[in-house]
Amino acid sequence: MKAKRLPFLLRNMELLLILILLIMIFGYFSIAEEKIINQVFKTISRVGMLGVIALVFFRLGGLGCSISFSYRHLAAPFLYVLYLVLGFASLLWSSDWQYSALQWFMNTESFVFVVLFAHVVAVYNRHFPERTINLVKVFAWATFPIMITFIIGSFAEPETFYRGMRGGVEQRLGGLIMNPNELGMLSSLSAALSYMFIGKNKFWGILMMIASIFVLVATSSRSSAIGFLLIMGILILQSHNKKLKIVLIGGAIVAVPLLVRFVIFKDAGGIEEVMSMTGRVPFWTALLNEGIVHEPFLGYGYMRINYTDYFQGLYTYPARMTHNTFMQVLMNLGFIGLFIAFWNVVTTVRNFWKERNSTYGPFFIALFIPVITNSFTEFGIFGDANFGILFWQFLTTLFILDPAASKTLSQVQKLRLSKFSKRYNLIYKN
Repeated sequence: MKAKRLPFLLRNMELLLILILLIMIFGYFSIAEEKIINQVFKTISRVGMLGVIALVFFRLGGLGCSISFSYRHLAAPFLYVLYLVLGFASLLWSSDWQYSALQWFMNTESFVFVVLFAHVVAVYNRHFPERTINLVKVFAWATFPIMITFIIGSFAEPETFYRGMRGGVEQRLGGLIMNPNELGMLSSLSAALSYMFIGKNKFWGILMMIASIFVLVATSSRSSAIGFLLIMGILILQSHNKKLKIVLIGGAIVAVPLLVRFVIFKDAGGIEEVMSMTGRVPFWTALLNEGIVHEPFLGYGYMRINYTDYFQGLYTYPARMTHNTFMQVLMNLGFIGLFIAFWNVVTTVRNFWKERNSTYGPFFIALFIPVITNSFTEFGIFGDANFGILFWQFLTTLFILDPAASKTLSQVQKLRLSKFSKRYNLIYKN
């Protein structure tokens, strides 16, 4: 029997996943000054992409692909689910349950999206090994259009794409569209992925990297610059390409002093301001001394740091978020929530260490360092809904699917898989 041509979905799966991830990430940006417009846009884009990836997953099953898997390293995702369960329960004592419910829904929705996305990639790679989807490539191409958009916008519409800080003295790329530190985190992550992509395609890899570094510098994000330097140091040391090592080390020698001078010590406060984390340390001290003492075990409710919308210490500025993801989860869900979140991080890193020699090892590093460094000074992986949470959810579920899943197939599933293989002239061993 003559083999059928692969359906359009199967022939263009990689491009589809890039578009889905691009729209999902873009759904965290603001497109207008009106709050209601942004809420509608974010809801449609993110929930819409969850619906699309769910349709793709079930369509793969409908086409005859086996969607059964064995699982491993489940402690990390289990703890993350436990964190979400506690967050849902906190609606009972949250000081603003509507806000808590909205944040919980968005973070839960992205977690379900990530789980389905990972399964789609695993199913496709199992059945089409000659067309293997590379997550580095998918993420690099998904973030590149965002970098290009901000570069063009920085020249075409600087009033929109730049944000005035310190009375307008400092202009940082991001504007009202995205917090500059969050954008800096995305650009440092994109630069690292682009570096890994150079081995696949030098032209596009180098172009992606240049674009990402431009955005990173324009955001003037200290944490992102530090994260970028850490990633590149690790990846360069791991590289087996001597010429590339020499070029990148030479570039680092030039770039590091510039980053230190114009990004890390950019303000008049210099070392004193950096050591105080631009005033965050006194605020964190006040949170511990004046805030959490009132609700030490279960906190103020999911994404709430006080009984009112803002917390203000006796000698600190008022703020709605803590500028530290671990402090945020402590205030949200108390020491019980912090315990769960801490062990989720530990078990996620443990999963990486066990699988560090796998193809996803460098990918983990490229995502982990930016989101963790960002977490010490911004929303981070346990804060208000942001794409850093999305990336962390990818990491905490990255190694849970067992490649040897075919051993768990039933006879009916094996028969169905055999028919699928014959239909499209595929070679698949049960």
